[in-house]
Amino acid sequence: MSLDRVMRRRMTVSAAVAVGAAACLLVPSSASAGPTAVSLPPSHAGFDYQIGGAYTPPPGVEVVSRDHSATAAPGLYNICYVNAFQAQPGAEGDWDDDLLLRDGDGDVVYDGDWGEAVLDIRTADKRKRIAAKVNGWIDGCADKGFQAVEPDNYDSFTRFPDYLTAQQATAYIALLATHAHGEDLAVAQKNTAELAGVGKETGLDFAVVEECGAYDECGDFTAEYGDDVVVVEYSAGGLRKACAAWGDQLSIVRRDVDVSPAGSSGYVRQTC
Repeated sequence: MSLDRVMRRRMTVSAAVAVGAAACLLVPSSASAGPTAVSLPPSHAGFDYQIGGAYTPPPGVEVVSRDHSATAAPGLYNICYVNAFQAQPGAEGDWDDDLLLRDGDGDVVYDGDWGEAVLDIRTADKRKRIAAKVNGWIDGCADKGFQAVEPDNYDSFTRFPDYLTAQQATAYIALLATHAHGEDLAVAQKNTAELAGVGKETGLDFAVVEECGAYDECGDFTAEYGDDVVVVEYSAGGLRKACAAWGDQLSIVRRDVDVSPAGSSGYVRQTC
């Protein structure tokens, strides 16, 4: 992960309105109302976002998010990052050809900012097959001692509205949530303020949100999840806004946009 996180999170105003108007229709009939066995991250806790590389958490950190390929941090609440809606850069070959989203010419659709092939969640059969692979990563998270999973790119449909819909996204993430709950893992909603209002109905338990301070979106998530919202900002201004409005309620950290490990030249970590 690197570069322009801001652009990948933005929608046009017209698209946002359309999604919001249809939100009540998006929850799959099989969606879980939420488990009772999972534990949620402590609220208003020290947090570190380490998806770009694991390192020893700074003093005061109670919650950490790491890639599913990493080990869990001993003694902390660990959130396991999985790229659930797009393939990692260069990993197209790990997926069956028909599970990669293609345009009218048959070419694979890429998220250009990240070089990630978009996965094709348009049919129930493909969603089930994609979920089977991602659920294998989720099983690995559970085996390593993570307490929660963070499926990224839930908002892919906002960037590729010619191909994908919010209904498909909620139907797919409900499959992941049901499986994760079976492993006693909590499931985070990653970004996607447009669907925050149906988060718990879809089986999600809390939120991991990038730049909600910078874009005045934190309230969209607290309305659904209360204080169970973890915030990552990437600018000094975003951190100031998040801390001023939510610093006494939420877990908030500023990281560099590359989410570099400590000791790297670009490493930035600040808190309220």
